[in-house]
Amino acid sequence: MTDGGVGVLPTDTLYGIVCSAKNRKSVEHVYKLRERNLKKPSIILISDMKDLKFFSIKLDEVTRKILSRVWPGQVSVILPCAGKKFSYLHRGTKSLAFRLPGKKDLVRLIKKTGPLIAPSANFEGLLPATTVREAKNYFEDCVDFYVAGGKLESLPSAIVAIKNGKLSIKRQGAVKVV
Repeated sequence: MTDGGVGVLPTDTLYGIVCSAKNRKSVEHVYKLRERNLKKPSIILISDMKDLKFFSIKLDEVTRKILSRVWPGQVSVILPCAGKKFSYLHRGTKSLAFRLPGKKDLVRLIKKTGPLIAPSANFEGLLPATTVREAKNYFEDCVDFYVAGGKLESLPSAIVAIKNGKLSIKRQGAVKVV
């Protein structure tokens, strides 16, 4: 994936269509494949809180404590990211959603590849793929690889935002956030 590849693999919630978050061309390819709304950012999977530095995100102590409470796990956290350098990721929203997965094998992969965008493996508005077969029905040979992980029947990740030291819930998902 570090060379611009796009694939489908099981995440800690659903099958995702993934590529390097550092590769603008691959990110645009994923948007095209998914027929995704161009104004809607994708969730970015990271292997460690230190990965946030790449995106010029500086954590204050309150935010760090909140992240330590919800990560690793099935919670995606929206953080401010106003840098123009990352506009291809934040799509004008000036914020990005990150998730530190709890699956050890997925974290090991991300350590090797770097952060990955990982929207669900489906066309926008349709049901997410729960198996590799379903993902292949969506994308056929338009992706470089598929990784099977059995049938995944999770809800999507919960999405929360942290702003000014406060946590707000944007979507309850695979885990209940309180």
